[in-house]
Amino acid sequence: MSARARHARAETAAVAHAAPELRIRIKKNPDGSAALTCVRRDGSSTWQRQLGKVGLVFPPHDLTHYAVETTLGYRRGFYGLVADGWQLDDFRAPWPRGALPAEAVEVEMIVGFFDMERLMGARLSVEEFNGHAVKFVEGRRSGAVAPLRPLTADELARVRALRADVLGRWGAVADGATLELAFDRAQAPIESR
Repeated sequence: MSARARHARAETAAVAHAAPELRIRIKKNPDGSAALTCVRRDGSSTWQRQLGKVGLVFPPHDLTHYAVETTLGYRRGFYGLVADGWQLDDFRAPWPRGALPAEAVEVEMIVGFFDMERLMGARLSVEEFNGHAVKFVEGRRSGAVAPLRPLTADELARVRALRADVLGRWGAVADGATLELAFDRAQAPIESR
């Protein structure tokens, strides 16, 4: 291989490595619908159109996933699984990849509590947030959801700050425009939960 070819290969590898694991694009359509597209580092992608009321509900939910997974360092939440090759259709019946991994279930529960806060227009205290988590786990079939470690007040504040930022950015997106976010998982896995 020539020096020029080696140099070109090295440049290509450096650019690929510098790209985020996942590019998240949410398009706000003039009809109130939205479209979520996730482009992986290797260039492959998955997307879904979010029609009607789903177009109003899912963008904030998906942005909350971004805030939770990024801030708390989850590696196998929704966006981590998409980065690993899951398609968006894999996250609903008939569940072609089987049950969600335990970490993804935990992330979904945490995102659900933040969604509840947003819809209520009130913040849960750290005690209320962790209390809801305990009740959720106790209400599931035994063994279906592992016990969760309590989140700290600092963790909740950091997730809320990032969520407020990305929701504000989404609110400022004009009809027909797209919000784009880079997603990279933490380098070290989070503590076992």
